[in-house]
Amino acid sequence: MTDGLDQPRARRLWPLWTALTVVVLVLTCGLPALLVAGVARERGDRAVLTRIGAAADDPASRAGRQLADRITAELDRQSDALLAGDRAGFLAIAEPVAHADLRRRFAALRALKVTSWRAEVTGLPAPVGDRPGEWRLVVRFHYCFVVPGCRTSSVLAGTRWREAGGRARLLAVEESRSAETGTRPWEISDLVAATGERTLVATTPALRGRLPGLLAEAEAAAAVADRFAVGGDRPDRYRIFFAGRSEWKRWYGGGRPAWTGGYAVTVGGGHHEVVLNADGLSPGGVDELLRHELTHAASLPDRGYPGGGTWWLVEGLAEYAGADGQSLDRYPGLAEVRRLVRGGWNGRLDSATPADDASAERVAGSYGLGYLAVRHLVDRFGERRVLAFFKAVVHDRTPVDRAAEQVLGEPWAGLHDDCVAYVRALVS
Repeated sequence: MTDGLDQPRARRLWPLWTALTVVVLVLTCGLPALLVAGVARERGDRAVLTRIGAAADDPASRAGRQLADRITAELDRQSDALLAGDRAGFLAIAEPVAHADLRRRFAALRALKVTSWRAEVTGLPAPVGDRPGEWRLVVRFHYCFVVPGCRTSSVLAGTRWREAGGRARLLAVEESRSAETGTRPWEISDLVAATGERTLVATTPALRGRLPGLLAEAEAAAAVADRFAVGGDRPDRYRIFFAGRSEWKRWYGGGRPAWTGGYAVTVGGGHHEVVLNADGLSPGGVDELLRHELTHAASLPDRGYPGGGTWWLVEGLAEYAGADGQSLDRYPGLAEVRRLVRGGWNGRLDSATPADDASAERVAGSYGLGYLAVRHLVDRFGERRVLAFFKAVVHDRTPVDRAAEQVLGEPWAGLHDDCVAYVRALVS
């Protein structure tokens, strides 16, 4: 895949006492049914809206633009109220039917220390066919947490409105089920949060007692992940969400295998949000998982990486960070690598990507292959040059053979064979 983000792959199964994820995900869900008379998708920092119907200058379109302007004015007032901590003002643009949901959203966003919030109307309102006087409109919400003036993340969501007394009145904000992100935690859950120098950690009120420990572990993991920020451009804050059982099934579309411990998803503006599965982790099994996932957040570009052939490098770097200098004999996936190598692996790193239906053992072996290959390159060239190689391949999308010559100064064919020989010798 040469553009956009890669589809999710099978996740690595951690040893039985915990679990580990795989990759930055693309969550493929549709926008809410009948949201607009067209199709909306998120793409980078912009919305692409394909509308079907009237010409731009006919009376219906002019009326639609005027209604969109009135909605924009209401949303601007609501944004100001959110940033000012004015809950009454945040609710004031809405009918009572929407207040319970808006109160929860307001509380969650304030808990996350929202520092920037802007609503951008996308396209024109579309009438709700079975409800005269009601309209649906796609809105892109831009936001920052903790850090003022950050590059904003954004999410598309459907909104529903009614006109009353010459004003647009909000009836509902629908879950974002957008094509490339899925529903954010603050859209659907009550949240409590804690912040440190490098991290923001949030969970549900039921898991509030885990926050102090999670924050300490996240801060320690961030110090490791910061080393792998490509170009030295560290995330302003790592965003980590700790999901209970029901939240795990809903946040960002859900649908993960039961043994998955966590994942990272790109949300735009240079940010990746990390989700951990409270049911899949023991209290002592979080450190390595956090180092792995935060390294994805530090190292990956917004648009993802250029296809399965580089999977070993993306996951190998995260595994290397997760191991954090531990000796090879302590790496928990060596047995699975041995079985994979002895079980007919073709000796190509670019074929390491596990299939979606791969067994847990096969997934663990694939992660181990990536880890050992990256570790061998680091042993030979050092972290800085390997990270430069990673940047060339993953960010700049330079073919791996050219990147090896330019950055590492050697032909990739020979380096690849050296990595494979290293793996085979280690697990023979």
